[in-house]
Amino acid sequence: MEEEELECPNSASEKRYFPESLDSSDGDEEGILACEDLELNPFDGLPYSSRYYKLLKEREDLPIWKEKYSFMENLLQNQIVIVSGDAKCGKSSQVPQWCAEYCLSIHYQHGGVVCTQVHKPTAVQLALRVADEMDVNIGHEVGYMIPFENCCSSETILRYCTDDMLQREMMSSPFLGNYGVIILDDIHERSIATDVLLGLLKDVLLARPELKLIINSSPHLISKLSSYYGNVPLIEVKKQHPVEVVYLSGAQKESLESILRLIFEIHQSGEKGDIVVFLACEQDIEKAYEIVCQEGSNLNPDLGELVVVPLYPKEKCALFKPNDETEKRCQVYQRRVVLTASSGESLIWSNTVRFVIDVGVERRKVYNPRIRANSLVTQPISQSQAEIRKQILGSSSSGKLFCLYSEEFASKDMRPLKPAEMQEANLTSMVLFMKRVDIAGLGHCDFMNRPAPESLMQALEDLDYLAALDNDGNLSEFGIIMSEFPLDPQLSKSILASCEFDCVEEMLTIAAMVTAPNCFSNLPHGAEEAALTCWKTFLHPEGDHFTLINIYKAYQDIALNSTSDHCVEKWCHDYFLNCCALRMADVIRAELLEIVKRIELPCAEPAFGSKENALNIKKALLSGYFMQIARDVDGSGNYLMLTHKQVAQLHPLSSYSITKKMPEWVLFHKFSISENNYIRITSEISPEL
Repeated sequence: MEEEELECPNSASEKRYFPESLDSSDGDEEGILACEDLELNPFDGLPYSSRYYKLLKEREDLPIWKEKYSFMENLLQNQIVIVSGDAKCGKSSQVPQWCAEYCLSIHYQHGGVVCTQVHKPTAVQLALRVADEMDVNIGHEVGYMIPFENCCSSETILRYCTDDMLQREMMSSPFLGNYGVIILDDIHERSIATDVLLGLLKDVLLARPELKLIINSSPHLISKLSSYYGNVPLIEVKKQHPVEVVYLSGAQKESLESILRLIFEIHQSGEKGDIVVFLACEQDIEKAYEIVCQEGSNLNPDLGELVVVPLYPKEKCALFKPNDETEKRCQVYQRRVVLTASSGESLIWSNTVRFVIDVGVERRKVYNPRIRANSLVTQPISQSQAEIRKQILGSSSSGKLFCLYSEEFASKDMRPLKPAEMQEANLTSMVLFMKRVDIAGLGHCDFMNRPAPESLMQALEDLDYLAALDNDGNLSEFGIIMSEFPLDPQLSKSILASCEFDCVEEMLTIAAMVTAPNCFSNLPHGAEEAALTCWKTFLHPEGDHFTLINIYKAYQDIALNSTSDHCVEKWCHDYFLNCCALRMADVIRAELLEIVKRIELPCAEPAFGSKENALNIKKALLSGYFMQIARDVDGSGNYLMLTHKQVAQLHPLSSYSITKKMPEWVLFHKFSISENNYIRITSEISPEL
């Protein structure tokens, strides 16, 4: 994906020319002499600031710092190095800096350093932190690259990026020639993109003997990695402080009540420190948030304020890492309670956490290729996940982990390792990518865990139905163009079809809105009626896809005509809309439009509002989503899906649910098998289409 360079947060327009402690008044010869005596930063040639030395002391206290010499020796002598360490040992921030020092020592003759992350906010926060530690400007020597945002420049020697971004870079640069060192971080999370990179980089290393590969992982995956890569050096970081673990057998059956009771008991005990609570799903986060906020307001104010922070890992909008001033204030005046769910472990970076409450189960999405739908399954977390949650307390010598399950449950019911995403997800996008890099001769991939043959066959079938493959099973011209878009193949095909039906502008808006987070805000208790009244102003009779266009157009009008961001935020708040999600949709749409222009697809003038345009939008949607059609057979509101005969209902936020007008035939964007079996984002169609 071609990225546009954007203005980066905390990026100075000019570099530092004097250290903070110097008097930079004109004609001060002593200041100039002092400047000459100061140690210079080899990365930008400027004197180190006083903050650099302060942060250096903090870095030297990290558990991984003791392994620096051993790591550098192994980096010089080997092509692959594995680093094993617990969470918060410092491997994600220090190893990339050491690799940058290595690249500097050989004058970047083989390229710079790239470090992958699974989560977007982790990539951003690490880049900001490392730029601070290296005493350079973010966006210059250190940068980050995440979907739809590029904060790098030609000067960047160390970049953090999400694993899917590095994977996409291989489409234009199969051997990743811009990099001399590639670091795959947190591979124990087993995302699809990381597993693909692990396999493809085996071939890249053979083609580029000068390339170095560093693999950062938790200790649980080391034996599997050793058998996968063979005899490669291993740097092991010693464990930190032991953590007191309290097993509360029997509490799992009434987990929410037990959690709430524990939170208030800890708070009333007067013991200092923040609390992190791992719940099963987002619905539990919302329930707990409402109750803790309500009950917390009735507690003794002398105990300090109880601040509840819901952290939704799927949205990945924020990291739980306060700045120094906030952290000091929190220790004295307030206690934070962070409510999160599975995969939130890597988003928590605070040394003020003293208590972790773990429910021991999670709700996972597991893809069923036979019915082409996700099932929401509640199951025990893995032993490795339980250990990582404990490691959040690793820097605290007085931390406590409360497990709402027994030791027997942990040993018998929990599997040792977290399952690879590749074994539980829809692989259509991955197979499209693999077909694309096969053009460059990298099609064979030695996966650490082979995906199920049934999932691969379903992915190939879907690509064939979408006309992405030719008669020989290779990518067709359509397939090559589809792979240019960072979207699901179905959505990419709909955009291509919109060129034929003269509705590209409208289709790009729909694609951006369904790719961004949910544009509707999470509603506080009692606000449902007011929110529905506001949302009715955006409803479109043709369906939810058209309603999303109305919302985006209304947001865009406000954004263009407002004098400040505050006015836009107030408008979103008044209409119960998620301002962050709408801003993200705006960025995504601009990027998609840039891709359309770059590959020179025809783009007609927008004609939203006419009957012909509505018909054309539906035709474009059907080109990609023809397998996602449902019919209300008997007028009861129970929709039968044509491809796999599942029965589902329209989501309560659907425009049809709000207006109580149920169409006979609908096209839907998403379906998950759960208690309610909702189909989401639906629009009426007719069989004649």
